[in-house]
Amino acid sequence: MPRPPMTPGRICLSLTALATSITPYLADWSPSHIFNPRWPPHAKFHNGQTMSLGLTLGIATAYYTWRDTTKPKDSLRTAAIFGCLYYLAGLSAILYPGAMGTDPEFGEGFPQAWLFAGLVGLPWLGVWLG
Repeated sequence: MPRPPMTPGRICLSLTALATSITPYLADWSPSHIFNPRWPPHAKFHNGQTMSLGLTLGIATAYYTWRDTTKPKDSLRTAAIFGCLYYLAGLSAILYPGAMGTDPEFGEGFPQAWLFAGLVGLPWLGVWLG
């Protein structure tokens, strides 16, 4: 089967796939997360779950972005759904009781909110451009 053409929409979705696969490890494979001695083992388990979720969602986003199909718009929409789920979950996480965007010793606020919001929008921009 022929490879789908490179389009601005597919570039947006590919950037989303790459970010979703890599950024959880860049952010969480660190002293503030998985190597934080204050975190209990079960918290580290869920951190590992989150990193693996990002990787698998990124792979699914890339697959649906580049698969050959007779209905490319449907495939791009599916890629966008996979591409934004990790970041929607990140935005909603602040709503849970006692949740904070950072641990107190590493700062205050919700610094990743703008990045998450942008990466919710980027895949849909890809669909629109696609």
